[in-house]
Amino acid sequence: MSESVGSLWQEKISRRLFLGRSSLGIGTGVGTAALATLLGEEAGGQPARAPRARRVIYLCQSGAPSQLDLFDHKPGLVARFGQPLPESIRRGQRLTTMTSGQKQFPVAPSVFRFRRHGHSGAMISELLPFTARMADELCLVRSMHTEAINHDPAITLLQTGSQQAGRPSFGAWLSYGLGSENRNLPSFVALTSWSLKGGQPLYDRLWGSGFLPTRHQGVRFRAVGDPVLFLSNPPGIASGLRRELLDDVARLNRLKLDSFGDPEIETRMAQYELAFRMQTSVPELVDFSDEPRHVLDLYGPDVARRGSYASNCLLARRLSERGVRFIQLFHRGWDQHSNLPRDIRELCRATDQPSAGLLRDLKQRGLLDDTLVIWAGEFGRTVYSQGELTSTNYGRDHHPRCFSMWMAGGGVRAGTTYGATDDFSYNVAENGVHVHDLNATLLHCLGIDHRRLTFKYQGRHHRLTDVHGRIVEPLLA
Repeated sequence: MSESVGSLWQEKISRRLFLGRSSLGIGTGVGTAALATLLGEEAGGQPARAPRARRVIYLCQSGAPSQLDLFDHKPGLVARFGQPLPESIRRGQRLTTMTSGQKQFPVAPSVFRFRRHGHSGAMISELLPFTARMADELCLVRSMHTEAINHDPAITLLQTGSQQAGRPSFGAWLSYGLGSENRNLPSFVALTSWSLKGGQPLYDRLWGSGFLPTRHQGVRFRAVGDPVLFLSNPPGIASGLRRELLDDVARLNRLKLDSFGDPEIETRMAQYELAFRMQTSVPELVDFSDEPRHVLDLYGPDVARRGSYASNCLLARRLSERGVRFIQLFHRGWDQHSNLPRDIRELCRATDQPSAGLLRDLKQRGLLDDTLVIWAGEFGRTVYSQGELTSTNYGRDHHPRCFSMWMAGGGVRAGTTYGATDDFSYNVAENGVHVHDLNATLLHCLGIDHRRLTFKYQGRHHRLTDVHGRIVEPLLA
């Protein structure tokens, strides 16, 4: 290639990269100005609501907890034990293949007692005594609904705004929109745990960046060995030697970046540097020896077992106070098609005290005011029993028509119960909240207009809420 042709080719690459990166907000003054506009104005030029939350801790209960046994009290069902679910309630709605062949749909009342808690009077199951003590901090939504009826598309929709794989996760969107507050830690961390063997699989794409630059994807912390793969230096490699190696690799990458202008090369260089800094920051982060006994006791006896839900809740608090923008906990095991009364006890034993302990710990440190905590599964469970029903045992199938979740902290109205279902907890009766509405409201608490947090990919401007979503004002403080 002649020098003149090579120069012309380089000029075209540079112009294309400048324009592309400007529109995507990557590393240019134009992009920075666009982001400032995004975060500073609502549609129509009105000032945006000042953010109440600076960070998110998302407690995702993978497998779909039963709202009927935890948060949606239906005492009238006791008199209907074993009776067929009326067709007027079912309305021919879609069923999964696991129960579509059943001849009977017998009503299964919860075997657990409920009572009111706090000044708010929230009705909460006996299975959640620690969460119940925090009732006046909770914003409880009983009228969530979704379209997806199977786990993978439902949890993908909850986390990415689409049932189809490949979209950026909530945490990636937040990292893209707000960036990081700590240069020594990722802006987005994912933690996983489980109570019962099996459970629905968790895929890396649930904390992935999709079509966003890969630096926004979540970094998963492992429960065994190094919290992050290859965090430790190999035997015989001193820190100084690793620093020299990274410097040499950076020079090579910079040459490639100058030649091709691929922003992913910049991402790779930045991630190498972050990984080097994490060699110092992460070991200190996961060492709980500096936590006083009374704090450890908040999270329960499992807190000392690394990788448990309790341990991950404490780690989430430590990450949040160090400026990590989005911490995602996934806890597996809530998919109870049979033996629900037995298994849900175990799930609640593992998660109730740590979830409440996290809220209490954040509050006593003054962090709850600007930390948004979310507890949710991907859908609900049916009022009718899947399989055999007895007075003490039943199972529940998937149910997207209504489910319950709660939020607490920055930007949401504490001590609130919002929405209602019918007498069978089968359909939303009032104030329905779709998954897209939830995500729009959460972004609003973070000072972001969900309609303006966009990324152009394959000719279309995408967003977390797709073309849907409304802010649910009664949920806001």
